[in-house]
Amino acid sequence: MHIETIPVISVSYNSAELIEDLLSSFRAHYRNPVTIIDGSGEQHYRAIEAVCARYDDVRFIHFDYNIHHGPGMAWAFQNLELQGPVLVLDSDVFILKRGFLEDMAERLQPGMYGVGYVNHVNEGGYDVDYEQGAVRYLHPACMLVNIDVLRQWPMPTKHGAPMTEPMLALHRAGQSQLVQGIDWLKEDFLNTTTGERHYLRHDWQGTVKRSGSYGLDEWSLKSRQAAELRLMVQTLLPPGPRTLFELGANDALLARACKEAEPATRYLAAGPHPDKASVGKGACDALYPCNIDTLDDAFFRDHGATDCWILDQALERSDGPQQLLARIRKCIRPDASVVAVIPNAQHWGMLLRMATGDMAYAEEGLLSPGQRRWFSRATIIELFRQAGFRVTAGMPVIRQPLQHPGVAAALRQLTATMGVDPELAFQDAQPDLYLIKAVPC
Repeated sequence: MHIETIPVISVSYNSAELIEDLLSSFRAHYRNPVTIIDGSGEQHYRAIEAVCARYDDVRFIHFDYNIHHGPGMAWAFQNLELQGPVLVLDSDVFILKRGFLEDMAERLQPGMYGVGYVNHVNEGGYDVDYEQGAVRYLHPACMLVNIDVLRQWPMPTKHGAPMTEPMLALHRAGQSQLVQGIDWLKEDFLNTTTGERHYLRHDWQGTVKRSGSYGLDEWSLKSRQAAELRLMVQTLLPPGPRTLFELGANDALLARACKEAEPATRYLAAGPHPDKASVGKGACDALYPCNIDTLDDAFFRDHGATDCWILDQALERSDGPQQLLARIRKCIRPDASVVAVIPNAQHWGMLLRMATGDMAYAEEGLLSPGQRRWFSRATIIELFRQAGFRVTAGMPVIRQPLQHPGVAAALRQLTATMGVDPELAFQDAQPDLYLIKAVPC
């Protein structure tokens, strides 16, 4: 691969001046394609978008929430059309002269995870001053990775050290040699004086210094949970879809995120309360306000070219979830899929409420007025099987794990008494939601 075809990814937050410095210094030496993953607030992201527009071959992808460094990288790694080496740079990196990328590309051999600034951390992701038994940590401030190898390991996470999970996995698998440190890069990053640097200047946590925080307290718990759920849904969608159809239309921001990731994708939505403003904002190409149970076979046939049907908390609100899936099954292409978000009725909190008689209805959740069906992990799988689908992937969304020792012991004892595997029952009681991907049998 030619050096100047290596794609570059950077995650930004509330820092137009940092992105200006990064792009101007990088463009002074390289013409590589750049993607900026942005999670800035309304008062900042337009300025960052304007900065990006001034430079050729710079793509700006904005999220309506602080996506954070780790999930931002993970989204890019899983959703952008990347192959071969990929360069990741912090938004507060400044390029002093050409040559660093050539050196990194020469060091990155086939089969390696990546090269860059490597130091040692403990299993919590915190720096340590010893090497024996420590985890080799590849800093995402400046790293060149083989994307095909990176995708075989866990993705970065929301953490002060976002590469902790993949580095821990490499460490525990005895594959730490897939990461290689570069001395000059470490020297550049640790040089806090005005002395001579080799290629780069990096002011650690520049985004934090300029914005005041990572924005953790800017969003309510519900907003953060919705944002994380959107990201998880996107990881299950097919790459480069031509048409996505959402039934339920519960989160207009999902449509926007999908369109920003793949502008050529047609995004359609149907549901009782779709966000009509999302059409004007370019998120949805078409909206169908309706009760989804009233959609007939002809409607689904008309949309038979859909690459993925997204059921956003739709099955549990349907009068006939099996019939709804059966209608999709009649028209779905053999290579298409269904992605569903389904609350877990077996959650330990719900079990406790039933045991104590606390069955008061609420505005949301399993006891909300719109809830018509309850599902557990086992009945979800059976529902799809009976409708002619095979579940190929699933993600539990655990927001409130059972941590009370007495309640956990009681749950295990009860299920064991009934002849049920107590450990399986305990694990099935943890998720608040399940994300399911299914394909036609």
